[in-house]
Amino acid sequence: MKLKSSTLTPQELEIMKVVWQKGEATVRDVYEDLLERRKIAYTTVLTMLNVLETKGHLRKRQDDRAFVYKPTKPEATVVRSMVREFVDRLFDGAAEPLVVHLLKDRHFTRKELEELARHIDEA
Repeated sequence: MKLKSSTLTPQELEIMKVVWQKGEATVRDVYEDLLERRKIAYTTVLTMLNVLETKGHLRKRQDDRAFVYKPTKPEATVVRSMVREFVDRLFDGAAEPLVVHLLKDRHFTRKELEELARHIDEA
């Protein structure tokens, strides 16, 4: 039996970011936020919110005439889980190859490197 993945699709993650940022949101709230960045149908947002609720990422409650969606887990928890799953899949659970890859592939400023060094020292 295959374990259920905690990784969100790109569209699910985009919607979750809106709900996390707002704390809780109606379909219209999410739709209007996404519409500022790209064209999307209201019905698509409604469907995706219901999918996220079915998957256990959101909980909804009735508020007057609209449902209000609220995340079931904090953003940091979901991101941590997605990163862990990514590292497990690509690097067999070893984080060091990922960090080395990022250091070689990205162009970090001196300040960013100093901040990374501080995080390493704290770990």
